[in-house]
Amino acid sequence: MTAATYDVLGIGNAIVDILAKAEDGFLSEQGMTKGAMALIDEARAAAIYQAMGPAIEISGGSAANTIAGLADLGARAAFVGKVRNDQLGHVFSHDIRAAQVAFETHAASIGPATARCYVLVSPDGERTMNTYLGAAQDLSPADIDPAQIAASSIVYLEGYLWDPANAKEAFLKASQIAHDNKRSVALTLSDAFCVGRYRDEFLDLIRSRTVDLVFANEAELASLYQTDDFDKALAQLRNEASLAVVTRSEKGCVVVSKDKVTAVPAFPVQQVVDTTGAGDLFAAGFLFGTVRGLSHEQCGRLGALAAAEVIQHIGARPQTSLKALAKDAGLPV
Repeated sequence: MTAATYDVLGIGNAIVDILAKAEDGFLSEQGMTKGAMALIDEARAAAIYQAMGPAIEISGGSAANTIAGLADLGARAAFVGKVRNDQLGHVFSHDIRAAQVAFETHAASIGPATARCYVLVSPDGERTMNTYLGAAQDLSPADIDPAQIAASSIVYLEGYLWDPANAKEAFLKASQIAHDNKRSVALTLSDAFCVGRYRDEFLDLIRSRTVDLVFANEAELASLYQTDDFDKALAQLRNEASLAVVTRSEKGCVVVSKDKVTAVPAFPVQQVVDTTGAGDLFAAGFLFGTVRGLSHEQCGRLGALAAAEVIQHIGARPQTSLKALAKDAGLPV
């Protein structure tokens, strides 16, 4: 097997987050389910933007956030995602490249606008997301460069890709190429409602070994196995996945493999400001540890550290060097 050019290549929806603070009453008035992600059309996007309070624009997208976190830790990272050649498309492209991530996907010159996600942050830090996928859903198998996939140690995919049919095909193409070249494939389940939409297909991805490493939170795990019994669901996941990590907010995480179960505590935080990106940055830390050959416990600690950094400020990408924080915590980077 030839040496890898990239440690991790992420494939996901290229999205610009538009964040604003919102009271629970606003969410109710708008018919939103607190803490959930809803897919919306362009008209609904315009209506939400008009109704919401003062906002800031920050490049986002689940897998893109993870990849930006990996680059911040010092990994060689790449990202594949579709934007339109418009203002938000330029914002996204600039930001991902400024994070030292290779981004070579051609922008669309026609079609829907660049994707955006309206993120309403409640006083308790919970985020409610409304996503207009726009150009992101036009990611297709033609955007997958076989040479780039083959040159990446781990290919990381987001469950949200399962919504658009073209992106789903791109996902499967990338997985096949990765395995043909003896590379690993990781998947984040993304959202409990996403799992609800595609439960059987996600289970098939795990059982067929289309993915080698699965990331989930407690809600996603419960949705996957349709039970609120955490231990029962975890046992099923352990039986079916090669390797999986379940995050549990302030309880930390549990890493499960055929051989063992490893519980890792969360990092302490002074104040939860915005939970946007917590799972994305946890995955960044865990994947970084994985490509460095660290133990499951060390991988989990790196993930916990990265998640703790991102939930203490607005926005889903690091504002303090994760590499410096890891060194201060005595973690190998």
